Amino acid sequence: MSLLPFLLFALVASITPGPTNVLILGHSARHGARASLPLVLGGSLGAVALVLVVGFGLGQTLAQHPDWQRALAWAGVLWLSWLAWQLARAGAPAVADDSARLGFGGTAGLQVLNPKSWSMALAVVTVYAEPGADLWHQVLVLALVFLLVSVPCLGLWALLGRVAAHGLKSTRAWRGFNLGMAALLLASAWATVV
Repeated sequence: MSLLPFLLFALVASITPGPTNVLILGHSARHGARASLPLVLGGSLGAVALVLVVGFGLGQTLAQHPDWQRALAWAGVLWLSWLAWQLARAGAPAVADDSARLGFGGTAGLQVLNPKSWSMALAVVTVYAEPGADLWHQVLVLALVFLLVSVPCLGLWALLGRVAAHGLKSTRAWRGFNLGMAALLLASAWATVV
């Protein structure tokens, strides 16, 4: 198993905009990069859990039941659309605004409903694990490498959110930011099913 091609894949899958990245960016802009660390870890570990679940057998089951895949994708798109609606309605953060924090569990759970995450997990197992070799060992190595790549990539999105917050000095600026993040979240969610 060659890890260099997989490292490049993991980097692209983790750093490119998607629902998790957009939510981390928006959360960090509102609550700070440090407060977004649970989201970074939840998103990374949630994605790794999907790789493990797919690698240890669920991937074959889903491949045999495309209707289940479609239903899961639509459930994810609808949930992400609801999150985008909530984000679009949000105003500027209050000084002690602790509401609407997605948290570790929320971001980890988001990966289960995120069609991009399922596509990534299926690609990891079907493209980068060599058939005939010790699949369990390969899946564990790929999951660990993905974790080591995704944490800093999602952390970068948290830092970008904090940088963006410095330019958001008015309620109007926050409103525009929230609407922009909501639009990105909708676009990234609906692009997976259209």
